[in-house]
Amino acid sequence: MDEIFKKQVCEITKLVPKGRVTSYGAIAKAVGYPNHSRHVGKAMGGCPKDVPAHRVISSSGALSVPEFQKRLEAEGVVVENFRIKNFKNLFWDPLQEL
Repeated sequence: MDEIFKKQVCEITKLVPKGRVTSYGAIAKAVGYPNHSRHVGKAMGGCPKDVPAHRVISSSGALSVPEFQKRLEAEGVVVENFRIKNFKNLFWDPLQEL
């Protein structure tokens, strides 16, 4: 995983609107590496603090990092049993919305 990939992941993640969520897979597709969602997760570990990593979740709507629940709820996102309620309605697809 190179620095360019990491930077692209961070830049796309910064664009996820407040109160919305996206998936690791959607970010991978947006940066041109479909099927590299695990790499996106690893890259996000090194993103600066201003990157809203809490808005990136698994494609099933489940939180990958339970600690992110409070940050999501502060943005009005309802989380039940570590899953985003109304996931499909809140989903932000960078390929569709950019």
